[in-house]
Formats: sequence, structure tokens, C-alpha cells
Amino acid sequence: MNETLTQQLQEKQLIRELIENWALWRDAGDWERFKTVWHKDGVMMATWFQGPYEEFIKVTIEGWNKGVSILHFLGGMTIDLNGNRAIAQTKMTISQRGPVDGVICDVVCTGRFYDFLEKRDGEWGVVLRQPIYEKDRIDPLDPSVNLKLDDALLSQFPQGYKHLAYIQTKIGYNVKKDMPMLKGDEVQALYAKGKNWLAHNSI
Repeated sequence: MNETLTQQLQEKQLIRELIENWALWRDAGDWERFKTVWHKDGVMMATWFQGPYEEFIKVTIEGWNKGVSILHFLGGMTIDLNGNRAIAQTKMTISQRGPVDGVICDVVCTGRFYDFLEKRDGEWGVVLRQPIYEKDRIDPLDPSVNLKLDDALLSQFPQGYKHLAYIQTKIGYNVKKDMPMLKGDEVQALYAKGKNWLAHNSI
């Protein structure tokens, strides 16, 4: 039993390091090392992008070069482990800075990264990352500025990430409007997929 527990702790530590490397390397623009956290069939789901990780890196670099500023901060983590498969949930914030109707703003979204991971050939990697968007807010850098949002546009977006969707739409991204949030059918479906993954079924 002690050997099994030790092995599980070691695997969870490797997964934790992988998740932390994702955020550090992505936000630092360390693209070559960032590639190593994914398996070859890895998929990224985000408000503004859904698809293979290699394409995600490509469009992220394009945005980076245009001045798009999106950063991540990680909090606590829980990992469910079953052999060579795992589901990791990590508290996080997504912070995006940019112009909103002519005013430079920070948008901060709080949520979780929900990661499907697998150990292949002795290495853990991300197979699917699906963020869960719980709540967000928008703040002008200059608090004296009167920011007036387009209510008709803002109302089109889900409650959990409406300000994030607003700023991303304003700079030209096509935002997905049915992402998992704290409650609802989408997040329940995600939890069901996680259970299937841990049972060694397909996603």
C-alpha cells in the first residue's frame, strides 16, 4: 500500500509540474518548451479558439506579435488518477488587457482548467484542456474614466465570461458562447466526460 501511495504521489507531482509549466511557458512565450506539455493529438478549448494544440500555438503567437495580452495565474489543484489517465482541475484566472471602446482595460476571469491527461511512453501530456469560466469583471486602468459598454453586445454572452467575450469580440475574435461555467448542462456534461476518461473510455 505504501508503495502504491508513493507512486501516486509521484505521478501527481509530475502532473502538477506539467500544469504549472503550461502557464509559465505559454505566458513567457517559450513556445518550444510549451509544445512539450501536449500529446500529439492534444486539443485546446478556449473562448476564442477551439482546436489542435499546434494551431493554438500558431494563432497565439500571431496574437502575441500583434500585442494581444492574455496572462494566467494558477491556484489550488486537485488530481483524480487512474493508472495512466488523470483529470486535473486547477483554479485559475485569465487576465486580458486591451482597448475596450477606446479605453484601456483589464478583464479578469476566474475559473478552473479542467484537463484530460494521459501517460504515454513514460511521459504525461495534455490530451484536452477545457476551461470552466465562473465569473469575470472589467476595470479601466484609469479609474477616473467613464467606461460605457454596448449593452446589446454584452448581453449576447454567457454570465461566466461575458466581459472576456466582449473584449475578445471587440478585437476581432469569434467567441464560443456555450463554454462550461460554474453551473449548467455544459459543465455537467464535462464532468461526465471526465468520468469516462478515467474509466479508460474515449472522451
